This record gives sequence, C-alpha cells and structure tokens, in this order.
Amino acid sequence: MDLQFTQEELDFQSEVREWLKENYSEDMRKRYGNSPNGHLTREDHMEWQQLLYKGGWAGINWPKEYGGAELTATQKYFFNKEMAAVNAPSVIAFGEKMVAPVIMAFGTDAQKEKYLPDILASKVLWCQGYSEPGSGSDLASLKTKAEDKGDHYLVNGSKTWTTMAQFADMIFCLVRTSNEEIRQMGISFLLIDMHSPGINVQPIVTLDKAPEGYQEVNTVFFEDVKVPKENLIGEEGKGWTYAKYLLEFERGNGYSASLYSSLDRVVEMAKTQMSSDGALIEDTAFLDKVAQVEIQINALEATELRILGSLSAGQNVGPESSLLKTRGTEIGQLITELAVEAVDYYALPFNNSGPGIGHNEPPIGSDFANTSAPRYFNYRKASIYAGSNEIQRNIMAKLVLGLT
Repeated sequence: MDLQFTQEELDFQSEVREWLKENYSEDMRKRYGNSPNGHLTREDHMEWQQLLYKGGWAGINWPKEYGGAELTATQKYFFNKEMAAVNAPSVIAFGEKMVAPVIMAFGTDAQKEKYLPDILASKVLWCQGYSEPGSGSDLASLKTKAEDKGDHYLVNGSKTWTTMAQFADMIFCLVRTSNEEIRQMGISFLLIDMHSPGINVQPIVTLDKAPEGYQEVNTVFFEDVKVPKENLIGEEGKGWTYAKYLLEFERGNGYSASLYSSLDRVVEMAKTQMSSDGALIEDTAFLDKVAQVEIQINALEATELRILGSLSAGQNVGPESSLLKTRGTEIGQLITELAVEAVDYYALPFNNSGPGIGHNEPPIGSDFANTSAPRYFNYRKASIYAGSNEIQRNIMAKLVLGLT
C-alpha cells in the first residue's frame, strides 16, 4: 500500500488548515470545547455550517452538479483530519450526509430542486425518523403507518431517539405503507415537514445530564399528519432499499482523525492531573493504557487508508463500513473511559454548570472535569446507534467473511 501523498494533496491540507485558522473563532472554540457534549444552539450550528458553505467547504461529498465541493477521497481525508485537529464542530449529518445522497440517487428532479440547495446552504435542519419503541435494531418491525388518502398520506405512529428533533425543520421517515409477508417490502421513505399539524416532540432526558433547556434526543409522535404524495422518495414499498443506501453513508465515515484528537486531549489532561506520586502523565500504568489505545487507532487508520485507496480507484465502501463503525465507536468509548480515569473523583460532580455556554462560574477541578463524565455517559450510545455493533458483526460475517 502506497502511503505517499502528492504535493498537490499536501497543499490542499495546508489550505484547509489556514482556512480554519482564520475562520474558526476563538470564541466558538472555547464554547464548543467546554460544552459537556458539544452541545451548541441551533443558531450556532447553522452559523458554523453556513460559514463552511460560504468558504466552499459544504457538500464535500456532493457532485458539483448539485453545488457540492466534490472533493476527492484523499481531500476528504485531509479535510476531516484538519477539522478534528482543531476540534471543530461536525456538520450535522442528517441533511447533508444522509438524506441528500438518497434524494440525489432516488428523488425526482422536483425534489432535488426543492430540497438540495437549502440543505447545502444550511437553511433547513433535518432529523432522522427510523427507530421506534420496540423497533431498533429490528427496524423492519416498524409500525408507523402512512395511509394512502389519494393526494396525500395520513401518518400515525411514533419515532424515538430522534436526535435534534426539537430543532429540526424536516424529518426523513421510514413508514409502513402496506403489510407484506416480507416486512421490508411494505416500507416507504417519506420526507415530512416537522411544522405539520399533528407532530408532537417530547424530550428524552439522558444520563449525561445535558444543560438545562437542551436535550439531544426525543420521541416524535405523529397523529393524523398529512404528507403530500410528492414527498415520497422513489417508489412506494422500496423504502428499505433506500434506507440501506443511506446507512452506508452513516456508517462509512473515517474515525481515526477524531480519535487521535480525543486521545491527545486525554494526554493533556494527564499533564495537569496530580496524584500522590506526581503528575498522571508520569504514571507508567496509565501511559501503557494510552499506548494501547493509540496502537488500536494506528490499526484503524491503516484500514481507513486502505479503504481510501479503494475509494480513489472508484470503488464503494461497501460492508467494510461496518468495520469502521464497530472499531471506531469501541475505541472512542475506550478514550472516554481514560478521560474519566484521568480526572478521577472530579468526574463525580459532572453536572457542574461551569464553564458551559452562558455560565461564568469556574469549574470544579480542572477544565476537563466539566466534560469528561458527560462525554463518557453520552458515548455509551455509539455502539448502538446506526445499527448496533452486534448487528455490524453479523454484516461483516456474512458479507466480508462469507459465513452463513
């Protein structure tokens, strides 16, 4: 495997680095870095994404025909690497990275014209309506029903664990339009306006104790919600096919850059944390744990670079995306565990308000104490969402190893 990058590619990396240096303000860096779980207001998220759009960094995966940057696989690798290096907020994935590729591949010309420009410019915020109470990893058992009423569907049911639903303008939903012996064949893919009458969003309070007034996930209830027929993506009953296509984009992202950045943060914690024997950074047992995690990131990065080579040759990620998702989330959880270990008992008062957004009180313990435990608790979900890691291993066993 050739790991040499061209001078042109390295120049692109420098361009991204310089743009971030000029545009990622110190104020945003502090607020995002000190927020317990990277919680930002809707306005902050939209402002940052619109800044990326104006800088030409929106839609890095999009073809130029839709206004995207259409970066090469290597350019995307460097872009994500530089974003992670400065701990910049990620683009909210639901619109730009998830539903947009589905609209491009299966939507009508009218749907592309209506939705894609606003997604690219971050004028609307999307959320995802897949999981339901009782239908998580077994998604084909979903029960939210869309009844054909001629010129529209009437939607009844609920979706749960819906991230940012309280902020969202639109939701893309898997709904049941018929009852078939093969359950997947009765599922369709709908785009629904979150401001429609009959939609009720209720918060789910999670263990990470997000700041007052913010919750990350919600349950969304639909009661006789009218959805125009033109909001159906593709063909009725083909939603399962479109959902699988979307999940490739949800799972196929690189992890190593953000993992290196998170591990560096743990090392910085260890430099400031004192134990009875001196600074934690001098504790050989702790350093051994850090080294073991770094080795795992090295191995994951090598896999990502191998996949990068395939992508550069025009191939798709395919089932290898399950490998990235599984190992990336597991290593990420290990890093959050190291962070809690590093701050020690200062992790206990993790609902300490300082120095979050809107607070000027000093933190209890080091600056890291305010974020370590919330991120640990919040990241427990990572091995479950986008298909649990157990499901990912089944996919790899069948499609990568050829087991039955």
